[in-house]
Amino acid sequence: MGDDAMGETTMRRRTRRRAATGVLAGLLGGALLLTGCAAGSDGTTRTGAHGSASKGRGAPAPAPGAPDTRRPSGAPESPGTAGPEAPERLSTFALDVDTASYGYARRTLGEGRLPDPEDVRPEEFVNSFRPDYPRPKDNGFSVTLDGARSDADGWSLLRVGLATRPGDSERPPAALTFVIDVSGSMGEPGRLDLAKESLGLMTDRLRDDDSVALVTFSSEAEVRLPMTRVGDHRGRIHDVVDGLRTGSSTNVEDGVRTGYDVAVEGHRKGATNRVVLLSDALANTGDTDAEGILERVDKERRAYGITLFGVGVGSDYGDAFMEKLADKGDGHTTYVATPEQARKVFVDQLPGHVELRARDAKAQVAFDPGTVADFRLVGYDNRKVADEDFRDDRVDGGEIGAGHTVTALYAVKLRPGRQGTVATATVRWLDPATRAPHERAGTVDTAALTAPVWGDGHDSLQLTAIAGYFADRLRGGRLPGAPPLSVLAARAGALAERAHSASVRELAEAIRRADGLTGSGSGSGSGSSDPYAG
Repeated sequence: MGDDAMGETTMRRRTRRRAATGVLAGLLGGALLLTGCAAGSDGTTRTGAHGSASKGRGAPAPAPGAPDTRRPSGAPESPGTAGPEAPERLSTFALDVDTASYGYARRTLGEGRLPDPEDVRPEEFVNSFRPDYPRPKDNGFSVTLDGARSDADGWSLLRVGLATRPGDSERPPAALTFVIDVSGSMGEPGRLDLAKESLGLMTDRLRDDDSVALVTFSSEAEVRLPMTRVGDHRGRIHDVVDGLRTGSSTNVEDGVRTGYDVAVEGHRKGATNRVVLLSDALANTGDTDAEGILERVDKERRAYGITLFGVGVGSDYGDAFMEKLADKGDGHTTYVATPEQARKVFVDQLPGHVELRARDAKAQVAFDPGTVADFRLVGYDNRKVADEDFRDDRVDGGEIGAGHTVTALYAVKLRPGRQGTVATATVRWLDPATRAPHERAGTVDTAALTAPVWGDGHDSLQLTAIAGYFADRLRGGRLPGAPPLSVLAARAGALAERAHSASVRELAEAIRRADGLTGSGSGSGSGSSDPYAG
């Protein structure tokens, strides 16, 4: 991604996108157990270990479509610029916690190939690691802003972190419809075998009042299990899962259509209703371009609140196809390549993370043109929302679950000698039950962006920077202050050793492989207690 693409901060078309998640956000991501900021019951965040500063507001939002006369604290009074060098001041996007792009890139690099730049989505690299942001005591968001000075003259990094409260023990029941690809390609090791093992383990973790349905597809779809309460039927569910076998071609259209038929028929009011699609997404039968399926997916999302979660598998994987489906289904995607990753998705996170905190969540960052000369959002290219649509609740945002985090990273060029507010970040969301709109905001000033990013005590921000810089390099971009891949690998390795983190060690290894494949020189760098793992 070149600088022009990275520098695009507004768009003048309505983007009807979801951006993210619900039941499974933060999949394959890690919990970064570092010193954070204290949070009050209203989501207020005070200065933390890295010089962050933010303030939360839970004021009621205007009705959908109504003009908003409130101005975020610290934001300029006018949306205009401060002169010929000032950028447009707003950056608006739907929230997203997909991680499939990072998982598939690691798999591709492990096989000695560079990922296709079009399959690299930087926000999914960044959101594969979960910083220890403060958590609100209510059902809203905490808003944390921090940053540091980069190696490029005049440029700093700004991180916007959003987090929700972890789930309650008394979560709503789940109604999960699994749509499993059993085409011939799924016979490859690391595909259907992973699905069967993980689904079996997950069955033992679900509550008695949860419900499960199972649909398979190859050349056509077949309902293997209608919506069934787990209760006294765990043995029956195990028998169905154990009996899965591969077939022939891949008719994703029939699988998704039938899966939604089953989900609608078994829809449970008051439950979290989801379709979980597990596939390599290499459609070769039926409607293979996704467009014919999207209308149905969107219809059931609007009518019944049924969202789609995509789990990708396989060395050949239809990433763009899966992302389109999940986007329209107001869900998200992840990618699994090992039994450990599959168990993390289906066993550790799926049963416990079905409680929603927000629907149609969006973020808008207002930069102060008096202190900011330029800024570039890292990623979120497919999640951008027109600035004027931020408070239009008819425009889709992201679905956010309990205990989730969302991170946005910016490169920011500060005006020399200027002091004061750099940016105000506002998150807007709808209550999952009442659909009442809410907002909360935080600010950061120039003093928080002056320490060097690679200095001591910035491990959390360094990890975000490494992931963002790495993804940008894979796309051919050149973010200001981005180190060479060899230096990124060394820094990731050192961070992994300090934190005893296997997940960061895997990141370092992926960067080293990319460095070797691009011929830019090699860099040196190097379970359950991993502070960065999900």
